[in-house]
Amino acid sequence: MQEYRQDSARPEVASDVADPIVPIEFSPPDPEQKRAGLRLRWPHVLVAGFLAMAGVASWFVLSARSVYVEVTPLTASVEIQSGFSLQIGQRYLMLPGDYPVLLRQEGYHDAQVTLAVGSAQAQNHPFALRELPGIVSVEVTGVSGGLSGAIVQLNGSEIGRTPLRDMAIEPGEYTLTINVDRYLPYTQSVRIDGRSTLNPFSAQLQQAWGEFSFSTQPAGAEVLVDGQLLGTTPYRAEILQGDHEVTLKLAGHKAWQDTLEVAAGQTAELPTVALERADGLVFIRSQPSGANVTINGQFRGQTPVEVALPPGRSHEISLFKSGFDATSRTIETRPDEEQDITVPLIPITSVVSIIAEPAGAQLYVDGELKGDANQTLELLAASQIIEIRQEGYVPYTGAFTSRPGLEQELRVTLKSLEEARLEAIRPVITTAAGQSLTLLYPGQFTMGASRREAGRRANEDLREVRLERPFYLSPHEVSNAQYKQFKADHSSGVIEGRTLDLDNQPVVQVGWLDAALYCNWLSEREGLPQFYQVQDGQVTGFDPEATGYRLPTEAEWEWAARTDGNGNTLRYPWGDQLPPPAGAGNFADVSVSPFMGQFIVGYDDTFLGTAPAGQFPVNSRGMYDMAGNVSEWVHDFYGTLLSLSSNVEVDPAGPQAGAYHTIKGSSWAHSSITELRLSYRDFSDTARNDLGFRIARYLEE
Repeated sequence: MQEYRQDSARPEVASDVADPIVPIEFSPPDPEQKRAGLRLRWPHVLVAGFLAMAGVASWFVLSARSVYVEVTPLTASVEIQSGFSLQIGQRYLMLPGDYPVLLRQEGYHDAQVTLAVGSAQAQNHPFALRELPGIVSVEVTGVSGGLSGAIVQLNGSEIGRTPLRDMAIEPGEYTLTINVDRYLPYTQSVRIDGRSTLNPFSAQLQQAWGEFSFSTQPAGAEVLVDGQLLGTTPYRAEILQGDHEVTLKLAGHKAWQDTLEVAAGQTAELPTVALERADGLVFIRSQPSGANVTINGQFRGQTPVEVALPPGRSHEISLFKSGFDATSRTIETRPDEEQDITVPLIPITSVVSIIAEPAGAQLYVDGELKGDANQTLELLAASQIIEIRQEGYVPYTGAFTSRPGLEQELRVTLKSLEEARLEAIRPVITTAAGQSLTLLYPGQFTMGASRREAGRRANEDLREVRLERPFYLSPHEVSNAQYKQFKADHSSGVIEGRTLDLDNQPVVQVGWLDAALYCNWLSEREGLPQFYQVQDGQVTGFDPEATGYRLPTEAEWEWAARTDGNGNTLRYPWGDQLPPPAGAGNFADVSVSPFMGQFIVGYDDTFLGTAPAGQFPVNSRGMYDMAGNVSEWVHDFYGTLLSLSSNVEVDPAGPQAGAYHTIKGSSWAHSSITELRLSYRDFSDTARNDLGFRIARYLEE
């Protein structure tokens, strides 16, 4: 850019003539000269630095927090190891953040801590140093001076044995315990000061023994305390406190014994003990043994027997045994001498004739075989065990006493095993739960119903069955009280506001498995082999040879319900016609009409729901409620059994498997011609409020 200016040296001209424009020379300024003109001087730098430092300081003062580091003890040193801080008196100005701090004080553990400075304007941060352990020493003295090896414990924990030197222990309150053999335990509450302070403790233990002097006449007797030999009299013994058994023994003399009560620190000189001369020992035998022995008229036992007798005098020994003459001896004993006497006894016998049937039976007297039972022999005039045995017969065993001077005869007729078995059979048995079972001898009969029979169902095919095994059957259904011995929390429930759970009402609301497990439980209580095989709480099979309790088979139940002993087969419990006569059983009567669709018109058995056991007539087999009251689970799986041949089934137990089990008999909820018939068959896999069970078992053969 060119600069134009007016030259002041040019000549003046007339004012009305314009000045000419003339170009001039132009040079740009020197850069170095320009920079030199802008260079700062040192005073300016100092001012600028001061201002910067003042700004930073102002910022720090405004941003920092007032922090008080409170250390116990107060004399501890505080060293902030990194980060900027400004100490003003006892406080520090510090920016928020975490600072490593080292705390130190003589007598305390150094502490490396983190000081966390927060956002609060004024902050207190307390710290406490842990004292160094105290230095513990323990000295113990006893009766004879210092004791080494004493166990030293603080608060029950062993810290060493005396003499204990310079043991470092954390400061605090302790229970000091010191124990050493033959001294009483020492216990003291102590305080241990820390900061490497010396804590010396000393204890003087008290002796736990007493000192006793023993003397005997004559001297030289062994002194035993609790069986341990200490020395011979005269003797001074140190004995620990407590009760001790003291024995003084000297050859040829009786041992002296007494209980000594010893107190710690006790000193005593016991009176001199005069030892008695020892008895002589006599071992008395007889042939045969078992004779009663009296010495000087006093009973002393039966041979063989050992007795102690005073020395230096005579003693009358008499022996007595039934069947033998009495025998006496006179002996004299010496001190500490042993004698052995054997006295033969003279038997007293009598002639006895044995007559036994069957011929060939064998005779045993006191377990010894005497040969053929039919003989005459001499027996001791004493009670003896006579046995007569013959294979296949029940042995005879009895006590027999022969009488001297009398002609005696013993007659025995043995019973065959079968005769004895039949005599032993009980017609009625009682279970551990209180039920009675009646023994039944069944036979052959026809199960099911004719197709022409009114009310017959398709599952009631006619079958010829022969029951060969005698069995016991309960006349009553299992009651609530009997079942609750097995399962205490069971409830049979209620119906229309009336309970079914009284003790003497039949149990209901039980499944087939419950009934089977009850039978096994009952067998277990009586030690009988269990009929049902159980695994993981489920019945997996049964043992047909077991004589434990079980459910009756369908065939057994129907035989007991339908046959009358005269060759007749019943259709209903009361006969062959409907309706049932009054009092025939507990069926669906007028009492259930408000809530059940079917009932027997005009019939009233006076019970709504189940009736107590034994309220209605018994049948010809002595059974109650085979119809009415509750229907009953039986053993068999359910199946439609078709009789395809004329073969007779023997002791059938139903199908091998199935989804359901068979139910027999009508209940308080039944009223139709189908249900009231004794051949009626039902099935289920669940419990009902009109379904219970009764129990059976085979006769033990």
